[in-house]
Amino acid sequence: MNKEQARIRRARQTRAKIAELKVNRLTVHRTNLHIYASIISDCGTKVLATASTAEAEVRQQLTGSAGKGGNKTAAALVGKRIAEKAKTVGVSSVAFDRAGYRYHGRVQVLADAAREAGLQF
Repeated sequence: MNKEQARIRRARQTRAKIAELKVNRLTVHRTNLHIYASIISDCGTKVLATASTAEAEVRQQLTGSAGKGGNKTAAALVGKRIAEKAKTVGVSSVAFDRAGYRYHGRVQVLADAAREAGLQF
């Protein structure tokens, strides 16, 4: 089992537990260059809101900072945006799905920024 398979296995376990709870989930995906966040409905079939560093508005805000989208500053910005978009859709409480990634670095910063912006999990 390689690193990617181990991460996917951990993610599957987390998603199974969240499915039992029947709540909306905030899922995170990260690459070396970008970080993505999505809010998925409690049934798991509909994406309610998304935010990422690949969006044009986010890219404009990151032009002055060092790096492009693979840093903690960008993750904090995405966390705030996903919380704002969740509020417009009417979602106030979610379960955090870290997709098998460690709760460390960019993943942690995104979660903390979403909490500060008013999203509860």
